[in-house]
Amino acid sequence: MIQLVDLKAQYDTIRDEITEAIQSVIESSAFVGGNAVREFEKEFAAYCDVKACVGVGNGTDAIYLVLRALGVGAGDEVITVAHTFIATSEAISMTGARPVFIDIKEDTMLMDPDLLEAAITPHTKAIIPVHLYGQPCEMDSIIEIAERHGLKVIEDAAQAHGARWRGRRVGSIGDAACFSFYPGKNLGAFGDAGAVVSNDEDLIERVRMFANHGRLEKYTHKLEGVNSRLDGLQAAILRVKLRHLDEWNESRRRHADYYMERLAFPDVILPVVSKSAQPVWHLFVVRTAERERLQAQLKNDGVATGIHYPVPLHVQPAYEQMAIPPGALPITEGVAKQVVSLPMYPELTEEHIDSVCSALAGVYAEA
Repeated sequence: MIQLVDLKAQYDTIRDEITEAIQSVIESSAFVGGNAVREFEKEFAAYCDVKACVGVGNGTDAIYLVLRALGVGAGDEVITVAHTFIATSEAISMTGARPVFIDIKEDTMLMDPDLLEAAITPHTKAIIPVHLYGQPCEMDSIIEIAERHGLKVIEDAAQAHGARWRGRRVGSIGDAACFSFYPGKNLGAFGDAGAVVSNDEDLIERVRMFANHGRLEKYTHKLEGVNSRLDGLQAAILRVKLRHLDEWNESRRRHADYYMERLAFPDVILPVVSKSAQPVWHLFVVRTAERERLQAQLKNDGVATGIHYPVPLHVQPAYEQMAIPPGALPITEGVAKQVVSLPMYPELTEEHIDSVCSALAGVYAEA
């Protein structure tokens, strides 16, 4: 069976490093906070080419906390896309603000900057572009529009650890960026974890305060916050993995290139990458009108697939109260019916990809 993601294969390559890192935390008993967390925050900030980082409990909290630290709340609006995981909009709603969805570009399946200005109102406070599948959004246009209207830009980089736009690291372009370290991510923990990065060190300290019960020192709470802290074990594991991240991302790029060479089927729409982008291929997503038949055949041939994401956020039951009619975001809705994720992880081999492509060839030969 060729898995969609094989976490065990990655663990096997760094088993001894992971064991040593975990043991060091156990020996120090620094399970919440401690040296591993402090060092990871420094190292990840340096990796992202920013001045500061704060570790938090997960990627959803990362977005919520930075929005709250920026003063976003009830009565405000935040513009984002509906072609993403619900965590993006969920975090907006958690602050009391309202998510405003705009459509995506059909080629890259990322936020369409040309639609931004029409969505801006006097209530708009921020824009959250989502670097989906490991591909960076068109940040130049987004930043220019945001600056013209006095809006904050928060990068949802949960799937884009290490990606670049015009040579700049994702995470260093907006006012802040939010990362998830969910186990299946390019940089994944052994449980839930997340981080906020920024060149605004004061903003990072406000996020740190909100994430730690509204305090920066023991028993002095400047406000009511939440409990969302990166724990020592996860930080130690992430420090080990961070050392390998660029190598793993390069392997993903090679796999994507090989897929592109092999998948010459007229009924398969391949990913499109902007010339200004250096993606990290968190997912390798193609599009086809024959998705169900394709997935069934691949499963029969021992190949796992996924769908990211089958139901756009604006038509999810959770957002029925927004009364957004079907057809409001036509490209988002069309893409959601076609996308299918093929196996993608650093430890894939060309033989694995050959098997996937051969199985696909069988599907279209039958057609």
